[in-house]
Amino acid sequence: MPPLLQHVRNSTATLSPGYFSMVMATGILSLAAQLMGVPWLAKALFVLNWGLFATIGTLALLHLYWHPRRVLDDLFNHLNAPGFFTFVAACSVLGSQSLLIGGSLHLAALLGGIGLLAWVGFTYTIFTVLTVKQDKPELARGINGGWLLAVVATQSMAVIAALCSQYVDQPLRMEMNFFALSMWLWGGMLYIWMMSLIFYRYTFFAFSPADLSPPYWINMGAMAISTLAGSLLILNTPHAPFLHSMLPFLKGFTVFYWATGTWWIPMLVVLAVWRHGVRRFPFTYDPMYWGAVFPLGMYAVSTHRMMQAMELHFLGLLPQVMFGIGMLAWILLFTGQLRALYRQWQTLPDAPAR
Repeated sequence: MPPLLQHVRNSTATLSPGYFSMVMATGILSLAAQLMGVPWLAKALFVLNWGLFATIGTLALLHLYWHPRRVLDDLFNHLNAPGFFTFVAACSVLGSQSLLIGGSLHLAALLGGIGLLAWVGFTYTIFTVLTVKQDKPELARGINGGWLLAVVATQSMAVIAALCSQYVDQPLRMEMNFFALSMWLWGGMLYIWMMSLIFYRYTFFAFSPADLSPPYWINMGAMAISTLAGSLLILNTPHAPFLHSMLPFLKGFTVFYWATGTWWIPMLVVLAVWRHGVRRFPFTYDPMYWGAVFPLGMYAVSTHRMMQAMELHFLGLLPQVMFGIGMLAWILLFTGQLRALYRQWQTLPDAPAR
């Protein structure tokens, strides 16, 4: 095998199933830029995101071909298995970009369909496997914020369905809104189940800086995408009479999700200061930090959509502020990713000496 191909094979051996979070983060910031009136940035990130999706998808397929046993091990692992749901959310986010920035309903529907098939497969495979396996970790070692990626994936299906429904005729429009409503409700219930366990783990088990991994930001991101899905359903009420009859419920729960996500932001910032400032935990590039960028961009988009759906203009510049923070985090992480790739390239046998 050629040295370059052997290097790629070795590199994919430890490929995380959650690497599609880079596509999620890039895509949601692209959509945020579109909403904030920066179309050139939205289009640039859209083009880049297709490249990232194709690259990570190819590496994931190579990982499955070369290291099938590692893929199975991840599926059976309580901490790694939820990472597979990033593929579902990535399909939804890229589909939303294709619709709102690229102007292609067919491409959005294709990506949404692929995401839905993956959602069904991963949901019933992962939760069945984790239920029936005999060797299970204790709660303190078996759960973290990454579990909420299942919620994000579920709500992402509600989002893509609600968006695409605006561009189709009846009766498909009403059917897609009913599907979006069902997924929105299920995602909310799933969050309540999982967050109860995560919060219990937070407060009643020993907590070290190493335990505060980046996926804990999904605590907020899961609520942000739930807010976005609820806001889109509110905006779609003229197209689906059954939604109009539920309007007070939709508005109440959408604000409930937004308020819960907002509560998490100061808490996560304080815990991050404790981790890196007080306990001096080293801050080094980790691909899992992409799971912290996505919630920032999603909060900006969901807040903007909620303001639009419920005429909450007093929230002012909050979406713009969160978008700016998200873009700064994205730039830092993307720079870290490029540096990591450069260091790997330098390890090749034929790479030029420094």
